[in-house]
Amino acid sequence: MSSGQLPARLGSVAADARGRAFLPIVVAGAVILVIPQIWFASSEYTTGLAVQALEFAAYAIGFNLIFGSTNQLFLCVGALAGLGGYATGILSDHASLPIWAGIATGTAAAAFVGGLLSWVAVRRSLGVIFTGIVTLAFSLGFQDLLLGQEHLTGGSTGQVVTGAATSLADTRLGGYYLFAAVVIAFLLVFRLLQISHVGWAFRALRDDETAAELAGVNVARYRIIAAVVGSAMIGLTGALYAYSDGFISPPVFAFDQIDVKVLVLVAFGGLGTLLGPLIGAVVFAFVDNALVNSGQVRELIYGAIVVAIFLSFRRGFVPALVDVAGRFVRQRGSPVKWTFRGRRRDRGHP
Repeated sequence: MSSGQLPARLGSVAADARGRAFLPIVVAGAVILVIPQIWFASSEYTTGLAVQALEFAAYAIGFNLIFGSTNQLFLCVGALAGLGGYATGILSDHASLPIWAGIATGTAAAAFVGGLLSWVAVRRSLGVIFTGIVTLAFSLGFQDLLLGQEHLTGGSTGQVVTGAATSLADTRLGGYYLFAAVVIAFLLVFRLLQISHVGWAFRALRDDETAAELAGVNVARYRIIAAVVGSAMIGLTGALYAYSDGFISPPVFAFDQIDVKVLVLVAFGGLGTLLGPLIGAVVFAFVDNALVNSGQVRELIYGAIVVAIFLSFRRGFVPALVDVAGRFVRQRGSPVKWTFRGRRRDRGHP
């Protein structure tokens, strides 16, 4: 092979690898888009359950980018989503701006606050636990702000968000496809970051922050990038939820209603994985529906699940299950395998 053919060959291999990197998203997207037509297109209840699953999948992808990629425990997912939702409601109702302006403003506000929280954590050299405490304090403070500013937010009674199209309500197929498009777009962004130099930096600082810094990785920069992008995803999802549902209130974005569930489903699906948040969201949509009448016991069950997963399956339940299945397949495989040069030989023989 000539020297001119080698770069072309390497470029072809790299392009093929990039194509395979997006294959899981293509398959997942096809399933998401087709499944309503063969299962629940005529049922508003089941459609609402599916929309909720996609909504939490979108939250979880943003949280997974922040925590799963850079070890920043943001316990303010609900607050960031509330920033997006309330900005949409307040600007559309009180300022009479177009609904898209409220959504854009809410997304930008969530991105700014997420980046600011990450900057504070980096400047103060806060570890995972202390970052979680600071962001939890912000989450609780945000709830008090919503209740205190009743003239803007409606307080505990909530606020009606006008301007939403009826066809995009969260119990209709239009709402389902709206959040399906959001989830697919978020997965694409997540994968693009993974296969870029940004993803390499994420993996380096997640595995060993000290070693990554010694290798020249700007830890502060990449942590803030992850926080800004992930928070923007969460804020956009909260804004679109307000647009689709048409009503928001402080309990909708409370810590126990969003953060606990997001943490459970991301831990279940696998931290840092591409499809883990989506798989976890689908599974726990049915679990949450089964526990809807269990009251406070539901939160206790979720807490027990999180503890069990982190103690027994550090990478997540789904990755652990995949590893067990892979070992089982390899053990039951053929005793004959192929060498690198393509020659067939029996195991145990040269």
